[in-house]
Amino acid sequence: MTTHAAARTPWKAVLGGSIGNLVEWYDWFVYSSFAVYFASSFFPKGNATAQLLNTLGIFAVGFLMRPVGGWLLGRYADRKGRKAALTMTVTLMSASALLIAIAPTYETVGYFGAVVLLVARLLQGISVGGEYAASATYLTEATPAGKRGFASSFQYVSMTAGQLVGLGLQIILQNTMSEEALNSWGWRIPFIIGALAAAVVFYLRRSLMETEVFDEDNKGTQPERGTLRQLFTHKREFFLVIALTMGGTVAYYTYTTYLTTYLSNTAGLPKSTATLVSFCALFIFMCVQPLAGALSDRIGRRPLLITFGFGSMLGTVPLMYALSSVSGFGGALVLSLVGLLIITGYTSINAVVKAELFPTNVRALGVALPYAIANAVFGGTAPYVALWFKDSGIESGFYWYVAGCAAVSLVVYFTMRETRDAALSSSEKTGPELVRA
Repeated sequence: MTTHAAARTPWKAVLGGSIGNLVEWYDWFVYSSFAVYFASSFFPKGNATAQLLNTLGIFAVGFLMRPVGGWLLGRYADRKGRKAALTMTVTLMSASALLIAIAPTYETVGYFGAVVLLVARLLQGISVGGEYAASATYLTEATPAGKRGFASSFQYVSMTAGQLVGLGLQIILQNTMSEEALNSWGWRIPFIIGALAAAVVFYLRRSLMETEVFDEDNKGTQPERGTLRQLFTHKREFFLVIALTMGGTVAYYTYTTYLTTYLSNTAGLPKSTATLVSFCALFIFMCVQPLAGALSDRIGRRPLLITFGFGSMLGTVPLMYALSSVSGFGGALVLSLVGLLIITGYTSINAVVKAELFPTNVRALGVALPYAIANAVFGGTAPYVALWFKDSGIESGFYWYVAGCAAVSLVVYFTMRETRDAALSSSEKTGPELVRA
């Protein structure tokens, strides 16, 4: 089998390039969702709120490490190859999940257990920061022109699947174990599963072929490839990625991570109902990603991005007001789906758009670093900003914040170039595959 195999067998590339996202986002999700159960294991007893805040503080550190991971692993992917970076990210995630699973409790070793938790979270942040770019770059490069939008959409399919698996496991454990057992040892189960799943993905990724694009454009010595110096010769694209990510990541975290909390705290739905709404909405959202990705291969990336920008800018405020007064499962599901379908114009193609903006020698770093910065500043903070507005008595301010971020990105979508027909390698610049009917 030659190095051209990945391009000839896109489904293998899709599986190998995206399945790690499932494990990465599963591990990322279960930390936050199970924190309420293991917080008391790592900090002194007495104040449950303080325990949870300390645990969530460690969670926030993971977001701060994502730009670091984007820089380190983006550089690594541009210098050593996409396959090497994909293998490294899943190794780090497996190690972090295992550390959390075996971390000793406060009663056993004092604060050393919290230190182990912190180290694990640092590794998680680095891993997730690099995984996005490594998989986005691999999926884009390993897929023939004309199918890149469709193939790269599986990045968000796998990311959403990871959240659904974590949410499903949480529902199962909550219904099969007592609260005492979950607080005592049951919370370790999802992390053990995560470590084992990452080991399986490691094996799958070891069998991947390097992309033809990387091999072709990175022959010989290129000491500058994957460096910040080389990246900043593409300043416009760097800031373009930050700006086009801004609106999408805020909207994504609003309608995924924050949605369950919003339906429960603001709309007043039972937590079980809010969780079920999120699960069903995310499942449908996951299924439509490839359809939108395939559509972008036919009509271009910009029309989908512009549709998202308009939809989020004009629709967020009335949609969030409607969700705040919803009274049952059906209404909440329909309104949640409207929000998720709007952001599909961004999620389904944002990975391929970013990869198509940069040349091969800095493609992974160019995707990783600005995306991680935008995600840490805007996406990761969205739930906290929302709660800050709520605590300040002006919850509607958050709706306008989301709409404003979308408006900024919309300006970018209108002014950026279409990337669908971008040539990723020297052979594509002269090859017949870019000729369209």
